[in-house]
Amino acid sequence: MRPQGITKTIDMGDGKVITIETGVLAKQADGAVTVRLGDTILLATVVATKEAREGIDFLPLQVEYREKFSAAGRFPGGFFKREARPSDHEVLTSRLIDRALRPLFPDDFHGDTQVVVSLMSADKQNQSDAIACLAAAAALAVSDIPFGGPVSEVRVARINGKFVLNPLVSEMEGVDLDLIVAGTKTDILMVEGEMNEVQEADMIEAIKLAHEAIKKQCVALDELSAMVPKSQVKRTYNHENNVEEIGKKIMDFCYQKYYDLALTPSSKEVRSENFAKVKEDCLATLSEEEKADKAMLARYFKKAQKKAVRNVVLDKGVRLDGRKTTDIRPIWSEVDVLPGTHGSAIFTRGETQAINMLTLGSSMDEQTIDLATRKGSERFMLHYNFPSFSTGEVKPIRGPGRREVGHGNLALRALKPVIPGIETNPYTIRLNCDVLESNGSSSMATVCSGTLALMDAGVKIKAPVSGIAMGMISDGDRHAILSDILGDEDFLGDMDFKVTGTAKGITATQMDMKVDGLPYEVLAQALEQARQGRLHILNEMLKTLDAPRADYKDHAPRIVTITIPKESIGAVIGPGGRVIQEIQAETGAHISIDEIDGQGHVEIMSENKASIDAALARVNAIANPPQAEVGATYKGKVKTIMPYGAFVEVLPGTDGLLHVSELDWKRIERVEDVLKEGDVIEFQVTGKDPRSGKLKLSRRVLLPKPEGYVEREPAMEGERRERRGDRPRRDDRPRRDDRPRRDDRPRQDFNGEDGPSAN
Repeated sequence: MRPQGITKTIDMGDGKVITIETGVLAKQADGAVTVRLGDTILLATVVATKEAREGIDFLPLQVEYREKFSAAGRFPGGFFKREARPSDHEVLTSRLIDRALRPLFPDDFHGDTQVVVSLMSADKQNQSDAIACLAAAAALAVSDIPFGGPVSEVRVARINGKFVLNPLVSEMEGVDLDLIVAGTKTDILMVEGEMNEVQEADMIEAIKLAHEAIKKQCVALDELSAMVPKSQVKRTYNHENNVEEIGKKIMDFCYQKYYDLALTPSSKEVRSENFAKVKEDCLATLSEEEKADKAMLARYFKKAQKKAVRNVVLDKGVRLDGRKTTDIRPIWSEVDVLPGTHGSAIFTRGETQAINMLTLGSSMDEQTIDLATRKGSERFMLHYNFPSFSTGEVKPIRGPGRREVGHGNLALRALKPVIPGIETNPYTIRLNCDVLESNGSSSMATVCSGTLALMDAGVKIKAPVSGIAMGMISDGDRHAILSDILGDEDFLGDMDFKVTGTAKGITATQMDMKVDGLPYEVLAQALEQARQGRLHILNEMLKTLDAPRADYKDHAPRIVTITIPKESIGAVIGPGGRVIQEIQAETGAHISIDEIDGQGHVEIMSENKASIDAALARVNAIANPPQAEVGATYKGKVKTIMPYGAFVEVLPGTDGLLHVSELDWKRIERVEDVLKEGDVIEFQVTGKDPRSGKLKLSRRVLLPKPEGYVEREPAMEGERRERRGDRPRRDDRPRRDDRPRRDDRPRQDFNGEDGPSAN
C-alpha cells in the first residue's frame, strides 16, 4: 500500500501550480521530496553526516543535479547507452543550486553534506532548472539538518515587453531578458542570466518581480516544514573548537598591524608575504598548547585580517592596492598576437591576464547537443581554462572543473547576443581562453579578450562587449561598492557582482551575496557604478581595435553559402554521396548541405578562392544545369567506355555518347586504344539522338582532316538490306521443336518446387 505522503501546493498564477510531496520516496535520506510542475517531476534528497571529518574547517557540500534520459522517453547517446559524466547543463544547474544554498548553512557546521536533485519526468515545456533549487530547499526543509532557509528560486523572462515567471520552453523564443533569481523571504542571494542589451532599471524590475514569487514559495516551505515532525528539532553538532581567549590574543596582536598594511598599497605577492609575517610574529607569542589546534588559529587570523581590511575600506575609502572604490586597474591589450590562429587577443587588467584564441569552422564543426530534454547544435562555443600557474600554484592538470564550466558559460552568455546571424556569419566560432594571470575576475577578462579576438578575426559582431566585477563591503550601517575587485576583495567582501554589456546595455550578469540584506537602492548604485566601469574598460579596449577587421585572415577558411531547389539536393549529393565526394576531392573544398525552410542550404568552405569557385560552379551546374548547345565545344571527363564508344560528361549531370567512329578520322578498332576512363578531352556537340535524348558528340571534327580524305557516303536502305542478304528476320526463324516455349515451361513456386506460380 502506498504510504500517505505530506503534500503542499503553490499556485504561481497563469495556471502554473507546483506540488511538493514528502514521506513517500527515498525515506532513508535525511530529507526527500518530489516537486512537480506540469508533468516535469524532480526528486530531491539530502544527507549529511553528524560528525565532521578530522581537520575539516569548511562545509564539504556536494550539490549534484542529474537528468535521466528516460524522463523524456529517450535513450542516451553513445556506445554504453547510459548516463555518464554530467553535461555542462547539469553542471551549471548544480552551481545555481549550490550558490543559493551554501551561504545559509551555519558557519561552524562542517558535516559532509550531499544534495542530489534528479529529473525523473520531463514534459519538455516546464523547465526543470527553474524549480531545482526549490526542490533542494524543500528536501532541507523537511530534514533535521541545520539550515538557515527557507530559500527558493524562479526564472523570469521578458517576452514581448512583459515579464513572465517560469516561462514554458515554447515561450522562450525571442526573449530579451532571461534571469534565474534565488533568495530568502527577505534577501536576494543569487542572480544569473543573459540579456539583449537591456537597461539597469529593467533588470532591477525583473529581480523585484522574481523576489515576490520567491517569498511566496518560502512561506509554503515553512508550512511544509511545520507538517513534518522530524524537521522541528534540528540536530545538534559541535564541529569547531573555539577558545575565545586565544581569539582575543590574535585579534589584539594582529588587527592594527593588518590595518596598517592594508593602508599601504602593494602587489598580491608582497601583500601575502607581509600578512604572513604578521601571522608568524603572532604565533611566536603563543604557547605550544595554544598553537595545537591549527584550524582554530587559521580561523582567528582570517577573522582579524578580514576585519582590518574591511574597516580600512569603510573608514578611509582605500583599497589593498591603493585604489579608490571606483578606480579601475591599468589596462593594456593587444590583438593578432598568434599568427597561426584565425583571431587572437590578450587582455590585461592589473594582475589579471587572459589570452583568447578564435577558430572559424563550417557547420560540420558545430557542437552537438544531446540532453534529456533537448537535441540540437550550437554554432558558438567558448571554452575557459584556468591553469594553476595563473595563481603561482602547482596542481595536477585535469579536465575542466565546475568553476571553469561556470566562468566559461558566463563569458559565452555575455558575447552571444552580439554574434551575427547565419545570414551574415556562416561560420561556426570557437573561442578558447587561457587565463595567464589571475587576481580578480578572470571571467570578465575572458569577455574583453573574446571581444577583441572576434574583431581581430573579422567577425562582424553587432557591438563590442566589456565586463566588470563589482564587490561590496558592509557593516550594516555603512557600505562601499568596489569596482574591479581583487581576489582578496572577493574573498573578504560581501558581494561578487559581475556585469557585462555593450555601450547600449547589459548582455549578462552573475551575482552572489554573502550577507543578508541588499537594499534595492544599493543594488541600483552598484549597477550604475558597474555601467561607468564597463564603459571605461570598453574605451580602453577600443584604443587597441575599434571595429571588426574588414576581412578575415588570409589563412582563414572562406565560406560561400547558396540556396538550391529542394529537389536538387539529391542530385548534388549523388548515390551514396558519390557526386559530392567527387566534387570535394577534385576541388579541395568542403561542402555541406542541409534542408532549411524548404530549400537546400549549401555551404562551401576552403582556404583557397579558386577551390571555392570551382566547387560553386560544379554545384550550380548540377542544381541549375545549363543546356548543352549543338555546335558548341566543351571539355569533359570520360565516364564510361563501351565497345561502341565512350560516355563523356558534357556538363555536370549531363553525359553524351562519343561513338567510336567519331574518335578520329581514321578507323579505330578499340576505344581503349585512344581513351581511358578519367581522361579529360575536348569535343563538340553535334546533335541529339531523337529516341534516347542523348547528346551525340564528336572528337574528330576538332582534329585536322587528313589530306585526300574521302567521306564515305551513307548506304541507302536497299543497299543495307542487300548487304544483309537473305538472312531471315528473328521473328521468321524456325524454333527448335525440342525447346518448349516460355509460356509452356513449368514454373517454380516460392519453395523452389515445380508447380504453379505463387501468384
